[in-house]
Amino acid sequence: MAIIQETHGDYAGSEATITKALPYTKLVKNQLHVWNLYTTLGLNYLNTFDYKNALLYHQKALELNVKLEKKLASKNNIATTLIQSKKHNEALDLLLPLENKNEANKDLEFYGALLDNIGLCYQQIDNYEIASDYMQRGLEIRKKLNNPFGLGKSYLHLAELNEIKNPLLAKKYMNLSYKEFSQINHTDGRLSALKMILKNSSGSELKANSDIYINLIDSTYEITQKAKNQFARIKYNSKREKEENLRLKTHKAENELKLERQKNRNIISYIIIVISLCLILILYYYLTSKANREKIEAAYNSETRISKKLHDELANDIYHTMAFVENRNLSVTENKEHLLNNLDAIYSRTRDISKESCSIVTDQNYISSLKEMISGFSTLNINIILNGLDSIIWDDVNKNKKVTIYRVLQELLVNMRKYSEATLVGINFKETEKNILINYTDNGKGINTEKIIFKNGLYNAENRIHKIKGKIDISSSPNQGFKVFIKLPL
Repeated sequence: MAIIQETHGDYAGSEATITKALPYTKLVKNQLHVWNLYTTLGLNYLNTFDYKNALLYHQKALELNVKLEKKLASKNNIATTLIQSKKHNEALDLLLPLENKNEANKDLEFYGALLDNIGLCYQQIDNYEIASDYMQRGLEIRKKLNNPFGLGKSYLHLAELNEIKNPLLAKKYMNLSYKEFSQINHTDGRLSALKMILKNSSGSELKANSDIYINLIDSTYEITQKAKNQFARIKYNSKREKEENLRLKTHKAENELKLERQKNRNIISYIIIVISLCLILILYYYLTSKANREKIEAAYNSETRISKKLHDELANDIYHTMAFVENRNLSVTENKEHLLNNLDAIYSRTRDISKESCSIVTDQNYISSLKEMISGFSTLNINIILNGLDSIIWDDVNKNKKVTIYRVLQELLVNMRKYSEATLVGINFKETEKNILINYTDNGKGINTEKIIFKNGLYNAENRIHKIKGKIDISSSPNQGFKVFIKLPL
């Protein structure tokens, strides 16, 4: 109905009809129906010179999941709107890529309109030769199709193109345009052609054409008014019949629904209860099993790591100390001091292993725990400078990231004490809008990146950081110290 109203020039009525249908577009599976609504609405706005809304609805039509031929038509409608709103270069940018598309070439009716529109764009930017070429090519295609509407448009555009440079040829095209539009009784087309003819007429010819123009306007008004009245009656009768049918159907459906609802309500309730219980049991079993597995794996990994450290590090130190005691005279001051140093080193390693193995506090005491861990690596020979730790809003950092920061810094400090011979360590914290940045620097002897020890430490640190989607950059070379940059998302 809206399309018929638009065709008869009742643009306001057409818009009102479509507006009533728009809320139901979400329920329509066939996108072609929605495309017709948006396209008709866009044409209504175009014919009433509301170019902004015309572009909006033609763009909506283009975005729908419809056949390629409809998408091409939408692009052509957008270009037509751009032409009408004097945006000819934008229209060309849209139309020219379509010229060589196979789909466009196959649809001759569309291709003829496309060439004519391209010519119209070139006319508006004062490129007469190219405009004439495109319009003539479009005209030839429309002649083959014998499409009066298309021919009327082509002749009208050629008349406008030649109106100044070749008035006689332009007048010929005006008359041809009027003739083609008259064949199909296209009122708007006839009026456009007559308007040009009047502009280029004089004397008795002007009077005769003026009479035709006035009569056509009068008859157009009468036809439009009759169409509006007819549509009003149709809509009223249709609405009344729909309301009556809807009332009867609603009454019947309500009775059937009450019976069916009562029948199915208990069945659905039992099914929901059974499914819910099954899901709860499955979820409980899954979560319990997962938690137990994780606890077992964590305990096993912790035991393995501690066992390896005890065997590889502490056991060797104890063995060497025992051998020293057996083979040295402890009454000698130098040997006694050496023994005490060894025992102190063993104690320090034992304490480090204990700290690495203990659980990490992640509540409000996290900062104190982190500071305590870091200060534990500070000695008379090692000075650690900590900056920016208190500026971080740790309540915004989740538990996993807190643990990762703690463990990675602990790994770096352990490596520093074991291998770097550093005397000065700097750790700088900074919080940005989306990230936490940590810079670690020491003045140690540096690490050769080819060494196995470094690779293991790097692997552990990288693994921890990557698991929380962070980034880590490590740079070091012999005698140049050791630097690490860490970036963690908040």
